[in-house]
Amino acid sequence: MIKVVPAVVVLGQNSVVIARKIMSILPGARLYGLAGRTSGVDVSFSNFGETLRELFAAGTPVIGICAAGILIRTLASLISDKRQEPPVLAVAEDGSAVVPLLGGLSGVNDLARRIAEVLEVKAAITTTGDIRFRTALLSPPAGYHLANSDDAKTFISDLLAGAQVKLEGTAPWLSNSQLPIDTHGKLTIRVTESLVHSTANCLVYHPKTIAIAITHPSINLTRVEQILVDAKLAPASVAGIFAPISIAANPSIHAMADAFGVVTRFFTQGNISAQAIALEATGSSGKLIATASTEIALAIAPQPIDPNTIGQPRGKLAIIGTGPGSASWMSPEVKEILKAATDLVGYKTYLDLVGALADGKQRHESDNREEIARATMALDLAATGKYVAVVSSGDPGIYAMAAAVFEVLDRHPQPEWDSIEIYVAPGISAMQAAAASVGAPLGHDFCAISLSDILKPWSIIEQRIAAAAEADFAIAFYNPVSKERTWQLAATRDILLRYRPPETPVVLGKNLGRPGQTVKVINLDQLTPDVADMRTVIIVGSSQTKTIQRSDGSISVYTPRRYAK
Repeated sequence: MIKVVPAVVVLGQNSVVIARKIMSILPGARLYGLAGRTSGVDVSFSNFGETLRELFAAGTPVIGICAAGILIRTLASLISDKRQEPPVLAVAEDGSAVVPLLGGLSGVNDLARRIAEVLEVKAAITTTGDIRFRTALLSPPAGYHLANSDDAKTFISDLLAGAQVKLEGTAPWLSNSQLPIDTHGKLTIRVTESLVHSTANCLVYHPKTIAIAITHPSINLTRVEQILVDAKLAPASVAGIFAPISIAANPSIHAMADAFGVVTRFFTQGNISAQAIALEATGSSGKLIATASTEIALAIAPQPIDPNTIGQPRGKLAIIGTGPGSASWMSPEVKEILKAATDLVGYKTYLDLVGALADGKQRHESDNREEIARATMALDLAATGKYVAVVSSGDPGIYAMAAAVFEVLDRHPQPEWDSIEIYVAPGISAMQAAAASVGAPLGHDFCAISLSDILKPWSIIEQRIAAAAEADFAIAFYNPVSKERTWQLAATRDILLRYRPPETPVVLGKNLGRPGQTVKVINLDQLTPDVADMRTVIIVGSSQTKTIQRSDGSISVYTPRRYAK
């Protein structure tokens, strides 16, 4: 069963259409394309061999839309342990062939069949066991774990030689296969939650049928493991950790889930017992396992449990910065968050900047001035188990939504928000983009000041401008001019001229990273309200900031790292 999202690798633009078709059945898959020959991909690479080997070494399933030979030759030096290798498949450029190459123990044949189905072709599966028995004993489906894979080679060899097998336990994927099942078979397949001895004549599969319910954060991994030992139950049969939402933020619960390789799911009902949670997870036919505490309960379901259909996950709220505008300035971390999120919250203009990464997401648009309402909505959504991304341009912690979210948390706390995991992902700020476009005007000490007096009085802004000017900081000014605010920029210039000469360099960066981008350098005495708007960031140099006239007609601006004495 594939647990890691695959990488689809293409070498030419003609393969992108087939790649997108394959990715439609692989949520989260990333498209890698050769730089200079592809466009509209998630990741561009210049060295095919290095990229492919890095993906393979990291355990990432690889679907190469190219010749099988190039994949084999590229990865040959890394092929050593078939139990560890991820799936690797070759797909013909026109989608006419799907060939599984590596990863027989990691579900490559199942992945090949899924891809072949969407391409309406037949997968070129050559594994004898898969062909003859119509099942992959080495790669069981979701909900089952093969406990003794080391014995499987001899077991399958005996099967292929004509031995029959008896099936102990319930597993529809086995009973519905073409295995030679016989109650008197020499070989045995045992499906059980119990810890049992295995041999070359017996394959043991542990179904994911055990629900562990916890109602107090003091319950730790050691205690749970001991309960499983006492009950002679296999840890591999644990399907999930279930708990009330009130303790969803407790780290030990998530550490326990990580140790078992399962998910956590939470219930919002108040005062629900561990026993009730366990039975809710296993269904009406679930069987409770006796424990010495009322704060932990184990129950076994008659069939594998799909924890994703039970309760809700812990909500996540990521506050992200997309950069000033250009997609190339968006960090890989932010792109990954956008892909994983279920809901996007933000000002419509900023959500539009996300582009195709917003496809399939629930969008929640609001006016740019509704920061507190937007933050509250995002927290409420996350409290229901959603993965919410609050989208800002630039950096979310600089005059943006990160402060708004934490302000709401601080001033208007709600009990249901305590369960939310909150994370801030940085972005390139407008002042960084403006500075980079002309050189390094922020190369020495600097500060940032917003000229908007909506959230703070002008008297405070005046004090800060004067203090920064007197201290000789280079200053980045945000929100310099709006339709309602025009005189503040002129007032700012006049304050600065008390401390800076008229020829002090000023950088005007407008629509950075977006269509219509302009970057101009003027003198401080030329700074008037008509040269800027709300989409402009202004950088005023210090007394040390210098300009360089380049031979191509451009102007570079920098502030020296060494300060003149």
